[in-house]
Amino acid sequence: MSHLGTAIENIVQPKKYVGFDTITTQIENRLLKRGFQFNIMVVGRSGLGKSTLINTLFSSKLTDTNGRRSVSEPIEKTTEIKVSSHSLVENNVRLNINVIDTPGFGDQINNEKCWDPLVKYIKEQHSQYLRKELTAQRDKHITDTRVHCILYFIPPNGKKLSQLDAQALKKLSDIANVVPVIAKSDSMTLEERGEFKKLLQNEFIKYNFNIYPYDSDDLYDDERQLNEDIKSLIPFAVAGSDKDIEVNGEIVRGRKTKWGLINVEDVSQSEFVFLRDFLTRTHLQDLIETTFLQHYETFRSKQLIALKENATNVNRQSNPMVSQQ
Repeated sequence: MSHLGTAIENIVQPKKYVGFDTITTQIENRLLKRGFQFNIMVVGRSGLGKSTLINTLFSSKLTDTNGRRSVSEPIEKTTEIKVSSHSLVENNVRLNINVIDTPGFGDQINNEKCWDPLVKYIKEQHSQYLRKELTAQRDKHITDTRVHCILYFIPPNGKKLSQLDAQALKKLSDIANVVPVIAKSDSMTLEERGEFKKLLQNEFIKYNFNIYPYDSDDLYDDERQLNEDIKSLIPFAVAGSDKDIEVNGEIVRGRKTKWGLINVEDVSQSEFVFLRDFLTRTHLQDLIETTFLQHYETFRSKQLIALKENATNVNRQSNPMVSQQ
């Protein structure tokens, strides 16, 4: 048996209190001092309530609408990328958040490959991070602009995925954590919503999308069960609101529809609460870690292999004897 194996199995309980159990508090204090970075991209056509949902999720005014305000506005424009940065504080925890909006996506007359600017942006953030990592005198803490989560907004039309949505979801889910949502689901009855969710879930299976959260052997049983419960809810049928309304004498976030008053935090009316808890209360750290350990690591290994191959080819061309060996 190796020394390492012996050391792992030889668990000793100190006879007196030593104090190394405070390392978790030490780590927490250091992290609290630095704060946390979370970068969320919102993707979908204009008019689906992307900005409103983001503001409702974080209970803060983080972004203004960047889409068309009326049908008369011109739609021949390319997809743009707009980033707004904010710092939120809750019980001494600081969350530095970048909201990455994509106005123009799906709004053009010709939407062919309108996802290309998004894919390019995501890869560019990986590339920037890698360059900073490989710098000889790199920063102690590299600024992280990598996209940790993509909220993909699907219109509440009750139909199968359009070719645009199917292709965009495929491209994006291969390189980032994608969470699909049914936008403005309060425009549907509960029965219509349930049928639409089932239709979309079958579409996701048909196209074999790599939708977050992912399966992993590292998960505990309760984590695995939580992920299964979340997968059964995806795509989340949500409604956002930046207005306060009165429901049964209580002031809540909601909106008036042709069906009546909608309380966005009432789980019988909207799955907004499930989405919020998933993104902020159970999987925020996992979204950040998965981006680093899975998507960025895949990008990083491909780039370094390509660099190595290029260097080898250059070496062979400059030294013919090497290629003859």
